[in-house]
Amino acid sequence: MAGMGIQLDGLVRRFGRLTAVDGVSLAVPRGHVLGLLGPNGAGKTTVVRVLATLLRPDAGTVHVAGIDARRDPAGVRRRIALSGQQASVDEELSGRSNLVLIGRLLDLGRAGARQRAAELLARFGLEEAADRRVGTYSGGMRRRLDLAAALVGRPEVVFLDEPSAGLDPGTRTDLWQLIRGLAADGVTVLLTTQYLEEADALADAVTVLDRGRVLAAGTPAELKRRVGGHTVVLRPADTADLGAVTGIVTRIVGRLPDRRRDELVVPVTGDGEFFELAAALRAQDVAVAELALRLPSLDDVFRSLTGAATTEEAA
Repeated sequence: MAGMGIQLDGLVRRFGRLTAVDGVSLAVPRGHVLGLLGPNGAGKTTVVRVLATLLRPDAGTVHVAGIDARRDPAGVRRRIALSGQQASVDEELSGRSNLVLIGRLLDLGRAGARQRAAELLARFGLEEAADRRVGTYSGGMRRRLDLAAALVGRPEVVFLDEPSAGLDPGTRTDLWQLIRGLAADGVTVLLTTQYLEEADALADAVTVLDRGRVLAAGTPAELKRRVGGHTVVLRPADTADLGAVTGIVTRIVGRLPDRRRDELVVPVTGDGEFFELAAALRAQDVAVAELALRLPSLDDVFRSLTGAATTEEAA
C-alpha cells in the first residue's frame, strides 16, 4: 500500500437499480500513469468521482495516496487534483490571477501564491499570456492553465478526465509532454480517455472497462499481445490501383482487406505473407506509397474487447 498512489479493491457504486461500477479493482504505483479506457457509459467517470471523494462507494475499499478514502476523505482531498473535460478557470480573470486565487484559497499566503503561480506559468509556457484575460486564450492555452491550476497545491495524485478532448493534434502532443513531466516528478496520474493513441503514448498500464466491469488490464504491450497477430497496411501510390491491389491481397492472404480511405488493412498470420505481397506488387509493377507490417494497436484491443469503435473512428 505504501508504494501505491491508487488502490481500489472490489469497488461497487450503484445509482438506484443501475450498477455503474461492479467490482472494479485497480493498483497504480506512485509516479505511474494509468490509462482507464472504455466506451461511453463504461463507468470511467464514476470511478474517478469515487476516487476524488465526490461519490461514496457502496462496497469495496478505496485508498488514494495511502489514505482510506472512506475514513478520511478530507485527507484524500488535500493530496489530489481533478481536471475535468471542461476547463474550470475563470474567463474574466487573467491566467496569473486564476492561479494566485487558487493559491490563496489553499492558504499559501500572498507571497507564496504569487511565487507558485509564476512557477506554473513558466512550466506551462504561459508567461507571455499571464496577464491577459483567460477569455482571450485559445482552447489549448485554457487546457494548460486548467492543468496548472490543478497543480497549485502540489498534489500527489492527479485525475485527468479526457484532458485532450477537442484539442488539435499539435496541442494534444504538447499536453502529453506536460503529463509525462508530472509522472517524472513522482505524481500518480489516472487518465480517462477514448483516444487510444493517447493511452498508448502515456500510460504505463491500461485498464479497459465496459458496463462497469474490468475486461482487461496490463501494459499496452501485454494487451496487444493478447489480441495477437500482425496487420499489413498497404496504400498504393495511385488510388486508381486500389481495385487491382485488393485482388492481389485477397489472393495471397485469402480474405478481403478492409478499405480505410485510400489504404487497405488486412490481418496476416506472419511476415511470410507480407513478403509475398511485396513480391507480387513488384511483379505487377504496382507502386506503393506505404507498405507496412504492424503489431496490433490499442484500437484493435479496444474493438476486440468491447466491440465498440473508438472516438476517433466514430468521428
